[in-house]
Amino acid sequence: MTPVQRVVAALHAAGVDAGVRRLDVPVPTAAAAAEALGCDVGAIANSLVFDADGEPLLVLASGAHRVDTAKVAALVGATRVRRASSAFVTAATGQEVGGVAPTGHPAPLRTVVDVDLAAYPLLWAGGGDHHTMFSVNYADLLRLTGGEEAAVA
Repeated sequence: MTPVQRVVAALHAAGVDAGVRRLDVPVPTAAAAAEALGCDVGAIANSLVFDADGEPLLVLASGAHRVDTAKVAALVGATRVRRASSAFVTAATGQEVGGVAPTGHPAPLRTVVDVDLAAYPLLWAGGGDHHTMFSVNYADLLRLTGGEEAAVA
């Protein structure tokens, strides 16, 4: 199964009715995705994997924000939270940096969801590769990931 197929299967298994879109151009950044989809960059739910004391931590951040790693470390009780290497991300998610989805991983990841995403009625998240995105509402994103709501910027 491809990473995108795993994401779609996870969406279906969770009962999330998401609109999956394959784009003609790669969208490895929130700005590129927003431009291709015609939405506000803040409505892009960036799936960012961090190394939290050696454990993967998925932070779903609004594309309009930079994650404050010290704030996130305090929130999750980690000594240190830092951007993970591409090898660490691939091992944790089965997906490449720039195409990481909030779901469809080999095992569930501890997840923190940016509360500012709740301001958007429709969010877009990575679909498992550089060309695929899916639409979802905030409540379904929380349910799908089991994520903890927090201010991450």
